[in-house]
Amino acid sequence: MLEALYRTARALPLGRAPASDPAGTGVVIKPAGAEARFALRIRDAGASAAGLPLDGPINSVRGDDRRWIARLGPDEWLIGCDESEADHLPAAIAADLGERAHAIVDVSHRNVGIDVSGPLAAVALNAGCPLDLGEAAFPAGSATRTLFGKAEIVLIRHPGAAPRYRVECWRSFSTYVHGLLAEASLGVGETARR
Repeated sequence: MLEALYRTARALPLGRAPASDPAGTGVVIKPAGAEARFALRIRDAGASAAGLPLDGPINSVRGDDRRWIARLGPDEWLIGCDESEADHLPAAIAADLGERAHAIVDVSHRNVGIDVSGPLAAVALNAGCPLDLGEAAFPAGSATRTLFGKAEIVLIRHPGAAPRYRVECWRSFSTYVHGLLAEASLGVGETARR
């Protein structure tokens, strides 16, 4: 029973929010669906583990909506996967890494994902994020640690033609980050209508 409540709480930390853009701001903000997240640390990782590529460049993300891996440093990755894989993915990664020293930690209870999309998504994110989110500086497939307002986040730009971002933040900052994003999107919408 407690495990079911725990999984529901980590799946919907911000409740169910509509994914539409009723104010016509050009920005859609919604809490990410149920996902498990893992932090992986290993030196000289090799090519892959459990089907996840470990050899990508730093500050990049690979994968799709069901399973993704962001390389945040020379020996640091953030992994997101469907909730159904939460119990066996760490064991599969550990098996593939064999005897190499590594650490894989379930951070699902700590992290919350917020999806931001739409033609003005980068403008709304720049209301609180100092990074240049233009195509040349932060192309699709990028991922990095940064700040949004006063909260530390991991910002991911998913591959694809339409701009689609994921903001990963600590659960204790999620209400603040979500509120700041919502406020920024209203300002972006006002500016776009002028």
